Amino acid sequence: MLTRNRLTGAPRRAVLALLLVASVASAGAAAQEASGATGFGSDWHSWKAGNSVADLASLQRGARDFLNYCNACHSLQYIRYARIGQDLKIPADLLQQFLVPPTRKPTDYIASSMPAEDAVNWFGKEPPDLSLIAQERGADYLYQYLTTFYVDPSRPTGTNNLALDTTAMPDVVSQLEGLKRAVFRTVAVNGASEQVFDHFEPVVPGSLTREQFDGFARDIVNFLDYVAEPAQLHRRALGVWVVLFLLVFTWLAWLLKREYWKDVH
Repeated sequence: MLTRNRLTGAPRRAVLALLLVASVASAGAAAQEASGATGFGSDWHSWKAGNSVADLASLQRGARDFLNYCNACHSLQYIRYARIGQDLKIPADLLQQFLVPPTRKPTDYIASSMPAEDAVNWFGKEPPDLSLIAQERGADYLYQYLTTFYVDPSRPTGTNNLALDTTAMPDVVSQLEGLKRAVFRTVAVNGASEQVFDHFEPVVPGSLTREQFDGFARDIVNFLDYVAEPAQLHRRALGVWVVLFLLVFTWLAWLLKREYWKDVH
């Protein structure tokens, strides 16, 4: 499930692309079928992530892909490598070999490798920490953001995004998805003309098919959903027992009340 992140440059990107083609293919189709959303219609506001933090394989792929494609700019300052390894059932030796950078320890928090000053010079702002982004924006928004990049020569990065217009982030996964052009149509709104998104047109193909990239995006969103609250599965399971206890306690309290008040009535 894990790939080495020690390679750099073109060899690293090529190896990652080949491994992603093999591991994401089945996940993309399964996620689409489970969610009931294709993610590529004109009504992009309705696209759903359809993720599940109970899907351990998806979380493992998402951890791998986040650390390979996102961690260079974005940090996860509230979670440690070791916690990810424990929760996602990644053996310590594989965690150290494939996910933890050589200069860091498993007990370290996941920090970005990009100096803040360089980030400001290149992108105009420092990339945000993504520890709580899934709670702040929601999984569906993150999925829409990852899948709605399009070519825009007017932007400094050459790309734009439907979910976050004039985003400073470049399309870092364009090698996987490919490049696409957004086609807009003109509609009349309150007597004024307005440009509304209609569909995407492919410009340059990527190394993944549309369905494979869809699975790739869902895995990253799933991982970020987990990171925002690592204990959420335990909380939900515990919540069932708490509700059952309250129901039983309420029944016992009612029996006790009836016993105390039976002589009064």
